[in-house]
Amino acid sequence: MIRSLWTAATGMKSQQLNIDTISNNLANVNTNGYKTQRAEFKDLLYATIKRTNLQDDMGAPVNLEVGHGVMPTATTRDFRNGSLIETQNTFDFAIDGRGFFSVVLPNDQVRYTRDGSFKLSVDGDEATLVTSEGYIVLSEEDDAIVMENGMKDITVDNMGYITATDEDGEIVEIGRLKLVDFMNPAGLLSEGQNLYSATVASGEEIPLEADEMESKIVQHYLEASNVQVVEEMVKMITAQRAYEVSSKTIQVSDEMLQMANNIRR
Repeated sequence: MIRSLWTAATGMKSQQLNIDTISNNLANVNTNGYKTQRAEFKDLLYATIKRTNLQDDMGAPVNLEVGHGVMPTATTRDFRNGSLIETQNTFDFAIDGRGFFSVVLPNDQVRYTRDGSFKLSVDGDEATLVTSEGYIVLSEEDDAIVMENGMKDITVDNMGYITATDEDGEIVEIGRLKLVDFMNPAGLLSEGQNLYSATVASGEEIPLEADEMESKIVQHYLEASNVQVVEEMVKMITAQRAYEVSSKTIQVSDEMLQMANNIRR
């Protein structure tokens, strides 16, 4: 019965983490480019009380084992595309398919995002394409994307090439957005602010070349969160019931221990 107390406690702890993950998904239901997280679990070590003992087709055919509960192992992100929402904003870009935008932090470290809600940071006669936090959006040459004063009719095609009309009415090419992918996107490290960093698990960035990329850039749109509220509500109810069952197990184990202590009275 003492074992059952600790086993049930692991179930309650795991379901608490499950609820934490679900609540984070629901909190980010309106976050641009947010990807749903899913908590994963595995069972703990088993105590083998009796092993199989088959000799000449006789003996015990199965083990006698007792588990010690459950533990969380990972929180996996679902990188399926979210819905595309029209904004009519010139500098809102959505990736339809796989891939990430590349941005550089003030410490010169590169990060990756699916949030294409970009802005212009004006400095004199030039403007640089940046994120909402002011991080520079990289071009495929790993440079900043700079637009001169007087440029208008700025457009981005499906492959990420940015063009504009200058003061003389001529169409000029400004650059191409740097788009990358990873062999294992689920291995990326989430850093908040809709940013990810590469890890050993994700592998190094794989540039998406214009003539080979299957994804496309959609201007005037943003990618919404791929959180399915109904699914998260069902998961939350399931986690709550599992938490209640584990707490009930602790209560029953306590009552059984109390009965055993009162036998001699």
